[in-house]
Amino acid sequence: MASRHVVAPRRLLFAFKPRLSPTTLPTTTRIAPPLKKKTTITRLSFSVSASSMASSPMKVLVPVANGTEPLEAVVTIDVLRRAGAEVTVASAEEQLRVDVCHGAKIVADALISDCADAAFDLVSLPGGMPGASSLRDCKVLEDLVKKQAADGRLYAAICASPAVVLGSWGLLKGLKATCHPSLMEQLSSFATAVESRVQVDGKTVTSRGPGTTMEYAVTLVEQLFGKEKAEEVGGPLVMRSNHGDEYHMLELNPMDWTFDKGPQPQILVPIANGSEEMEAVIIIDVLRRSKANVVIASVEDKVEIEASRKVKLVADMLLDEASKLSYDLIVLPGGLGGAQAFAKCDKLVNLLKKQKESNRPYGAICASPALVLEPHGLLKATAFPALCNKLSDASEAENRVVVDGNLITSRGPGTTMEFALAIVEKFFGRKKALDLAKALVFTHP
Repeated sequence: MASRHVVAPRRLLFAFKPRLSPTTLPTTTRIAPPLKKKTTITRLSFSVSASSMASSPMKVLVPVANGTEPLEAVVTIDVLRRAGAEVTVASAEEQLRVDVCHGAKIVADALISDCADAAFDLVSLPGGMPGASSLRDCKVLEDLVKKQAADGRLYAAICASPAVVLGSWGLLKGLKATCHPSLMEQLSSFATAVESRVQVDGKTVTSRGPGTTMEYAVTLVEQLFGKEKAEEVGGPLVMRSNHGDEYHMLELNPMDWTFDKGPQPQILVPIANGSEEMEAVIIIDVLRRSKANVVIASVEDKVEIEASRKVKLVADMLLDEASKLSYDLIVLPGGLGGAQAFAKCDKLVNLLKKQKESNRPYGAICASPALVLEPHGLLKATAFPALCNKLSDASEAENRVVVDGNLITSRGPGTTMEFALAIVEKFFGRKKALDLAKALVFTHP
């Protein structure tokens, strides 16, 4: 018997570059039991009428700039598009392409100047530095958001942007607001600063950081469309109820994960048409923050792929080139179309088989465990709930993250942060993973 223990129609373009940084942190495993503490979202006085919900699609503006946090931008865009919102991504730079954080490039739908005379039901500002400063200094955007507020329409910001942008523009006066913990003192000079993970006050929504983005995005759906739509969108995301608590994972057959390909783990993240962009971007973002070297490889015949919510990602290279290298971990994002493409890619399947035969780690999330890994004889896994019936052994399928020796699997978009942090823990130790979780504001700082 295995030994067990529990361890706690707009388009945008992304390009990712691998990052190299040395690290020598130890690999350790500790027990972290699940906690029961729950965090509530504070809401004040805002409702949406049925007549407004029945009208034309809700229009949302998401500005981006050099230094924007890609996770906060992509998760917000993805969740709002799931709800049926028409999302426009607008560059605050002089060109459509912007250099966001963690080696990513975004090509926006339009320039902010193109949107100056447009009306939006919501403007949502991602954080990241110096991205927030660039948004603050964009006069066209300032005028647009001030008009949004004057007209009584929704405006929102996350991470650095509540303090750096909305506060500086005087749009938080007399309101309760929150932001990244490192900027709370600055925020307190513009608003009544509170430590809620998501704060709603009238037509203004604010939130804390990358680790609260999904909660923030679902709250925006509720403010635009109502509670029923938010529940409809939020349910399939497989979000956790104990927001802010320490993450945990189920570990079977514990085994040390090591890396010998360089001073940091070399990790391959394949992507394909139909891959889930939230899962891909969260995995890449978290692992690069840990200083792992992440290579993104397209299994298509070109480096550009169109993800499941029409976000375009640009890989570092094609899989043909990436397959010439050796990796400490291969990890597959989900998304039904992407998982089906992975399963049909012989080169990728062969890489996974060799990874397993060499006793090196590999993993998958959402649709990929059931559609890609299961056909090749993997034993203990979890997957997206609707696909767990495709697992030959679904005995551990209710767990959010399962590690079985060198295999790691997880359930869906709402478990991706835990999944990525568990990978960090396996390579660098639990302390590094918990410190990163706090910096992301995924767990309580």
